[in-house]
Amino acid sequence: MDSQRPFLYLALIFLGFLLWTSWQQDHAPEPVVTETAQSTRAAGNTGTTIPHEVPNVAATSQPQPGNAPVQETDNGEQLIRVRTDVLALQISTRGGEIITADLPTYPVSLEQPDQPVRLLSRDEKNYVAQSGLLNQNNDPALAPNHLALFSAEQQEYALKDGQDSLVVPLRWQGANGLAVVKLFEFRRGSFSINMTQSLQNSSGQPWTGLEYLQFKHGPVEHKSSMMGIRAFEGGAIYEDHKYTRINFADMGQELEGHDVNADGGWVSILQHYFVSAWIPAAGERNSYYSRETATLGVPAYILGLKGPLISVADGASHTFTSQFWVGPKLQDELEALAPGLDLTVDYGVLAFISKPIFWVMQHIHSLIGNWGWTIILLTMLIKALFFWPSAASYKSMAKMKAVAPRMKEINERFSSDPQGKQKAMMELYKKEKINPLGGCLPIVIQIPVFMGLYWVLLESVELRQAPWLLWYKDLSVMDPYYVLPLIMGASMFLQQKLNPPQADPMQQKIFQFLPLIFTFMFLWFPAGLVLYWVVNNILSIAQQWVINKKIVGHA
Repeated sequence: MDSQRPFLYLALIFLGFLLWTSWQQDHAPEPVVTETAQSTRAAGNTGTTIPHEVPNVAATSQPQPGNAPVQETDNGEQLIRVRTDVLALQISTRGGEIITADLPTYPVSLEQPDQPVRLLSRDEKNYVAQSGLLNQNNDPALAPNHLALFSAEQQEYALKDGQDSLVVPLRWQGANGLAVVKLFEFRRGSFSINMTQSLQNSSGQPWTGLEYLQFKHGPVEHKSSMMGIRAFEGGAIYEDHKYTRINFADMGQELEGHDVNADGGWVSILQHYFVSAWIPAAGERNSYYSRETATLGVPAYILGLKGPLISVADGASHTFTSQFWVGPKLQDELEALAPGLDLTVDYGVLAFISKPIFWVMQHIHSLIGNWGWTIILLTMLIKALFFWPSAASYKSMAKMKAVAPRMKEINERFSSDPQGKQKAMMELYKKEKINPLGGCLPIVIQIPVFMGLYWVLLESVELRQAPWLLWYKDLSVMDPYYVLPLIMGASMFLQQKLNPPQADPMQQKIFQFLPLIFTFMFLWFPAGLVLYWVVNNILSIAQQWVINKKIVGHA
């Protein structure tokens, strides 16, 4: 094998990786706008169903989770504003629906530091978190679903200095002595909200029903990033220790086989860097459902879960408990909150590489506090880890460089005899103890690490808007002045010069253009990824130069 051919293979493999990943994300059909709502049943046989769409609040038809159109403030609802040190929410008294969620500690961009990221928005994205209770007979007078009108004690809540928690209560009074108190408990520094729905039964007869938790999301406009690759945006469920992603376009189909006894479980909506998730009480038998509905021809997508039927005797009470996460994909906190929730940090098929890379980066960053220097130290660590395999490969390339004149002579002597040339080459390799495949190993080592780091930079919110030095204010986006890509191209060109030249003139011309091709590709890559490649190239050049000097100089 020619010694520089691995660079060509790297280019082809990486381009193929980009094309394959983009196809994986784009092959699904786009959402179809329907004139009428499509509905699906919830999996399982719990005795309650997800009925047809409720056209408006005043309708007498049975309640349906997720299919209420956006309600205006003239329908009797009040909007409760809640602010903690990390969250700013609006909760409607209509069902306790969370209609707005802002993240004050996560600005939209460095250019807009005072504008927080908005995850939930009823007005902009029709993206809300809904919850409620369903009576066994679907009687809205006997259980407050997310259309029921609650009462609130006040409309403004704020976590004060020195205060560790904040409780927001909503109250519902039903027919025949039924009452429900829905409590939202916020904690300082936490994106997790404890929610309880406490039912007091004084109706004179047993009450049987369940709790449901769900999301509603409007249509999504996909925006490509990083050479056409983008983070997944859609739904995900976790049940029976199985993680399943669901495209919005597929939510009009039934979720088969999800009525299981699960030790935990959850349902979530994912977007780049951020996630919202409903986590029911552990150990319950949950049924998962999805659906597509439409209002005035505009689709909306529903993803949720229902808990088991609960019977509450007359004079007794029962409290349904759940947790709601709305915030960044902080892997350690998500993993501690619920089993499998850290899988929403979606590294795809390379998770087995990306997770260890991020784990090492976290520990390095805890010591130096800068993600740019963390990437540099990570590169040095990886280089040291693979020092000896790389050294063996560079020795093989150095030996080929030393015998390059003899290889040229063989090419000229056997120009019309390919078989004779191949035999002479193999004899030369054997005599000089050269492994013609040895030059591939450094590239083979780099490919999985490079791609794993690519997904770490793409998906890890910890590196979002992470500065390094000078004008590098955000390592997760491209270099605004293209300095690192140009240095990368120059280092790749220099690295080629240390390798033995190609015998074929046509191949020589092809390889001369590889640094230009890679430089062009890397112009749009995140600066942190290009930084890794630059440092790796510089270390490789130093190692290869020393080995060449020892072997070629004494040849």
